[in-house]
Amino acid sequence: MRTSDLNIWRLELSVPEIDPTNPEVLLDPFTAYGEARERCPVARMPLPGMGDMWVLTRHEDAKAMLADPRFELSPSSFMGLPGIPEHCKPYLRTMSEMNGPEHLRLRKLAAPAFTARRAEAFRPRIEAIVDALLDALPDGEAVDLMEHFARPLPMDVICELVGIPAEHRPRWREYGVAVVSGYGPGFLAAIPGIIEGAIEAVELRRTSPGDDLISQLLRVRDEDGDRFTDAELVTLVWQLVIAGQTPSNLIVNGLEALLTHPDQLAALRADPGLMPRAVEELTRWVGPQLLTVPRFTREEVAFGDVVIDKGERVMTAIVSANRDPRVYDSPDELDVTRVPSVGHLGYSHGAHFCLGAAFARVQTQVALSAVLHRFPDLTLAETPQRTPDGGTWRLASLVVRRG
Repeated sequence: MRTSDLNIWRLELSVPEIDPTNPEVLLDPFTAYGEARERCPVARMPLPGMGDMWVLTRHEDAKAMLADPRFELSPSSFMGLPGIPEHCKPYLRTMSEMNGPEHLRLRKLAAPAFTARRAEAFRPRIEAIVDALLDALPDGEAVDLMEHFARPLPMDVICELVGIPAEHRPRWREYGVAVVSGYGPGFLAAIPGIIEGAIEAVELRRTSPGDDLISQLLRVRDEDGDRFTDAELVTLVWQLVIAGQTPSNLIVNGLEALLTHPDQLAALRADPGLMPRAVEELTRWVGPQLLTVPRFTREEVAFGDVVIDKGERVMTAIVSANRDPRVYDSPDELDVTRVPSVGHLGYSHGAHFCLGAAFARVQTQVALSAVLHRFPDLTLAETPQRTPDGGTWRLASLVVRRG
């Protein structure tokens, strides 16, 4: 064997492989990805019919990649959506798959509506929605907080934020259930309704503006006179509906983590002012997004001894980057008092940092605070069951006793 061939063989042996369909990976991605991270900064992920993807496992590399223009998004980064009616297709290309000036233009127009200050100003309206959902919980000692609280909450918040009329909100709740359930037939069936509802909402707010996001964005003009088109607004609303369901899984993941770590729950009950810090720690420790969407290399790129060719698909493993011991002390421990020197990657990084992160943070803070305040003796009624999902860490249910 030639020396060059031997080196390639040794390199291939050193690069771990992660099978996202493997039950061990599905049931404990933290261990599986963590072991890969400690072996190599890069792992391979074989996907049936798609070949291999590269996965960056360490925080420094993951963060750098997400802000590096040598890695770009494209329509191929996202799953295809078969069977979508033709009249819906002009609204499917969101900011999430744009790069450069095209992405920057829309981001610049939208960003002022999603600041931390605006999210804080929206807090009372979120509190009212949370209280209404908790008031409406079914009678009985045990209740599924996923079904009756965490799942409907984000869609109710988005409807309030966007300006969906009250009479239309029940069907939007059904869309939310389909989105949270993953990329299956229910999700695909909901897309036309979501887009058509967004079209209706934009048309309504153009003629009858209110105190909502659509009305605000219809008024936005930048210094050059640029503004959103109706199609761009509809697309943004549809994107918000999809991305905005993240708190459903984060809230129940967080509650399960607190209920199974009584010392952390006690610390949070003793000092409710810790909640913002606790939400950041829970997002780091049990955030629902395990992987970023793939990006494509525009040129050859190296990570350590691993060279990735031009045109290859690369993802970051948030699940392992957020527990990287090179960045966090005792990373596998949950600590609601943690003040890390480096932020987590739960909302990505760089130009595509989650536009709605501030609203997701406030929503999760309000939801967890209200549940813990309303039910001081909250306990698990049964062992939570997880839904196997290679891309999302999520529960099928969270049945609790209210005490």
